[in-house]
Amino acid sequence: MPSTLRKIAGPLLGLLFVVCVPLFLITGAVAWAFNDLGLYQRGFQKYNVSRVTGIAEADLRQVGKKLRGYFNSSEEPLSIKTRVYGEEQELFNEREVLHMRDVKHLVWGVYVIALLSGVYLAGTIFNSLKRRSRYAGQQLARRAVWGGSLTVGLIVLFGLFAITGFDSLFTTFHRISFANDLWQLDPRRDYLVMLFPIGFWFDATVLVALRAISGALVLMALGSVLLLYLGRKRGVTLEGDAGTGAA
Repeated sequence: MPSTLRKIAGPLLGLLFVVCVPLFLITGAVAWAFNDLGLYQRGFQKYNVSRVTGIAEADLRQVGKKLRGYFNSSEEPLSIKTRVYGEEQELFNEREVLHMRDVKHLVWGVYVIALLSGVYLAGTIFNSLKRRSRYAGQQLARRAVWGGSLTVGLIVLFGLFAITGFDSLFTTFHRISFANDLWQLDPRRDYLVMLFPIGFWFDATVLVALRAISGALVLMALGSVLLLYLGRKRGVTLEGDAGTGAA
């Protein structure tokens, strides 16, 4: 690789690593949330979904499992039958089913971003470790700290907007993410909204933020420890070289 191209590619690849850190941590946390049956159950209990919908808690657990299975399969259209006030029926109407297809596409997009960013991060880390040089190690550590810091900064910024007006932020997200108005559902008759009210999504957002920040803090701590270790190792090496020269 020509030296000029190398000088340009190095910083760009470093910047890509830093950007991939929040991409991986946030999309990974979102993917985790969509597959977290515990999150579903806590939401059902907290918002009295059984009382609101007439669906027994045991049946709600099955609904949660079927929704998770739907997100992770090629199954279409969504079809979930359950007992409502003791009578078995198809849970979601046509509008809800079509919206859930859009949601699945969004979830799969999250999966792809998490996978691609994770693969790039893992490949970069492996390549740096394989080189076994102090300079490569310091570069990796600094980028880890920067990436973790960027993640925390983005989440804090988002959190400030969420605290001041989560409802409007939630609506804006839907308008940007979906090319139709199928997400505009009626909480009086559409079970999708009864199962997952706005409070549930706020709680889920907080959980995603906490998980992503936890990952960022761990990454920042590891990067800082590595920088400290390599700095001390360099100091020891310089002292050894000076001692050898004096001898």
